[in-house]
Order: sequence, then C-alpha cells, then structure tokens
Amino acid sequence: MKKLMFVLAMLLAFGTSAFSQKFFTRDAKIKFNSDTPMEKIEGVNKSATCVLDAATGKMEWKVLIKGFLFEKALMQEHFNENYLESSKYPNATFSGAITDLNEVNFAKDGTYTAKVKGKMTIHNVTKDVETTGTIQVVGGNLEVQTNFGVACADYDISIPSVVKDNIAKEIKVMVNAVLKPMK
Repeated sequence: MKKLMFVLAMLLAFGTSAFSQKFFTRDAKIKFNSDTPMEKIEGVNKSATCVLDAATGKMEWKVLIKGFLFEKALMQEHFNENYLESSKYPNATFSGAITDLNEVNFAKDGTYTAKVKGKMTIHNVTKDVETTGTIQVVGGNLEVQTNFGVACADYDISIPSVVKDNIAKEIKVMVNAVLKPMK
C-alpha cells in the first residue's frame, strides 16, 4: 500500500499531461561499498523506486534503508541500528532533474550521457547533488547507470572512533535500473 501511495504521489507531482512520457521502476539496484585496507563493506538493495518524466527530465528516487543486504549479518545490523538509524530514518530519497535534457532522445535507441542535479536526503539530511550518468534507450525502456560518492560526514552519519579506519570517508554508490514506460 505504501508503494502504491508513493507512485500516486509521484504521478501527481509530475502533473497529468497526456503528452509527456513517464518511466517507472520499483526494482532498481543500488549498491554501495566502503573499501579500506582494514575491511571491505558492501550493501545491495534491489528494490529502489524511480519515476522519470521524459518531457521535463524530473525524477524522483526512493530507497528503503532496511532493504540493503550485506554479506555478514552483523554488518547489516550495525548499518541499520548504529549508522543509518533506519528505524528513525527509513528512506533515502533523491529529487532532481536531467539538466541537459536536449542531449537525450527517449524515442530513439541509443546511449546518452546525462547530467543530473537535485537534492538527496539520507539520515534526515538533505544535500545538493550533481552527477553524470548513462541512459541507454533500448526498445522503449531506459537502462540507467551512474556512480557517485557519498561522504558519511555530509549526512551526519557518525562513525565511532574504534571502527573509523574500517569505513571509507567517502562511500562509492552505484545505481543500475531499467525503467519502463508507464501506461
């Protein structure tokens, strides 16, 4: 029910223009890793949601923090309870737009580089974010990929001094998604 409400809210936020094509996914893959000489930490979430309006370039992303899975259960527990406090801050979001929309032809198969700018909220802290990604149009679907860094300190994520050498100062984030036209 929560997912349905989120999708309806996104549709309303983008308007109801019959001429704009919207794309959607609820199974985007968000992967992050923290690689230090002491330890490699990797989390994967395969249930991120995105709505993209091809006419305006506006996009909304939402990911459930508890949806990240780890190789070791203890890492997952620490991630949720100690660092991201997922019971208190259950989601991470991104609201933004493709800034060079004229460079992407959503109606023609091909690979396009897209610049994206918006606001990302993690751990109840919102920051401006800019990144570049790839949109591959394949048979009417969009294959979206991007990589960017997130500094824990920017989002008030405290790392205890006892494990500060185990966690990278900047976490590498990789996004892979296939968005399909909404009908």
